[in-house]
Amino acid sequence: MTMEQLEHQLNDFSPAVRASALAELAARIESGEIATPPPAQLVNLHFHTFFSYNAYGWSPSRIAWEAKKRGLAVAGIVDFDVLDGMEEFLTAGETIGLRTAVAMETRVFVPEYADKVINSPNEPGICYFMAGGCFKQPEKGSASARILDNMRDMARRRNIQVMERVNDYLDVVRLDYDADVLPLTPSGNATERHMLAAYDAKARLVMGDAQLPCFWAKALGISENEAADLLRNTPALHEKMRSKLMKFGGVGYVAPDSETFPTVDTVIEMTLEIDALPTMTWLDGTNPGESDMPALLGLMVDKGAVALNIVPDRNWNIKDPDEKRVKLENLDKAISAARKLHLPLCVGTELNKLGLPFVDDFSAPELAPYVKDFVEGAYFFWGHTFLARKAGIGFASDWAQAHFGADRAARNAFYTEVGRLADPKADLSDIDIANASPAEILGIL
Repeated sequence: MTMEQLEHQLNDFSPAVRASALAELAARIESGEIATPPPAQLVNLHFHTFFSYNAYGWSPSRIAWEAKKRGLAVAGIVDFDVLDGMEEFLTAGETIGLRTAVAMETRVFVPEYADKVINSPNEPGICYFMAGGCFKQPEKGSASARILDNMRDMARRRNIQVMERVNDYLDVVRLDYDADVLPLTPSGNATERHMLAAYDAKARLVMGDAQLPCFWAKALGISENEAADLLRNTPALHEKMRSKLMKFGGVGYVAPDSETFPTVDTVIEMTLEIDALPTMTWLDGTNPGESDMPALLGLMVDKGAVALNIVPDRNWNIKDPDEKRVKLENLDKAISAARKLHLPLCVGTELNKLGLPFVDDFSAPELAPYVKDFVEGAYFFWGHTFLARKAGIGFASDWAQAHFGADRAARNAFYTEVGRLADPKADLSDIDIANASPAEILGIL
């Protein structure tokens, strides 16, 4: 079987097929048949997988393989409201020798900012937030398991509400959630982007090529020529559909309320219970809630946040010079605030729409002042993941508290150095690492 055929199998909805394909690719690396580059100072900790939405339909195993092929030093996945890809991705890293990290992203309500838009456009009080450095599922029956189940159920209910409104608006092009949307994802965790793909496919089926431009022109409030152009550009079509049909001001938009999103305190509670890392997210600093980053991050640190997520590409790779200047200034303010509060950075591109770069351009002059922060943040998340998974002594553990206490800078520095040194294939089963000191652990690695 060719490498391309094996790569295709990495996206199969069958876990057994994916595991077999990755094992064969790993064997070909070991034999020398496939050469992969040594790790470079490139990191991406924000790949979405097909367990939420990946524009290329990539599984956790496929993302790990692509990161290995491109020589990333650390790779991380982030899915919405589920940890379904966690074990697969961490195991894939061990199989092919790739440093890995896993996070879960969601949207939360922040009561203290109820009257301010934070980083979810046009939605006061709503904030994207992450559980970073995840390495285990919640125990059955635990509070964190109930919270996670409720988050997934909230997302499903909201999707169905949106779909029902859009169905009424589009009229002749209607979706059945179970029949048309859920088959697009391997574990029943659909997102708005799955629904966009489903509406696109259903319209093509129902209307036929000849009627499609007219249908979308009327539905999206544009000319037939514009609709015809969009039909040749799937990412642009889906973004237009999303804006008109699902986002704020759209016909299917569901305004957030207490039943739509969990509170930030609830999500932090769940994150801490699974020994993961509460991670604040940042958009671009142009909304009122992000205008004072020391205040916003200070509040989140008081609540338990220990890291900050940023998507660099959308804050510098901008054509309009005035917009670019503003967002670069805001980026610097956000990173400066994170440094002062000793918050490691989780950065990367999302790959949840076509055209996004696989990894940020760390050679860009605009990012040069922050590359060290980006790389060290990735090592930090891997260092935590490695020790938490191998020995139960991650960043949030009693062991870490006993050795570092409130010295956040020293704790960060230790897990970052572990991340630099730790081999993904290392076997620590014969070492009593949980009873070693920080200096002894660094010596072992």
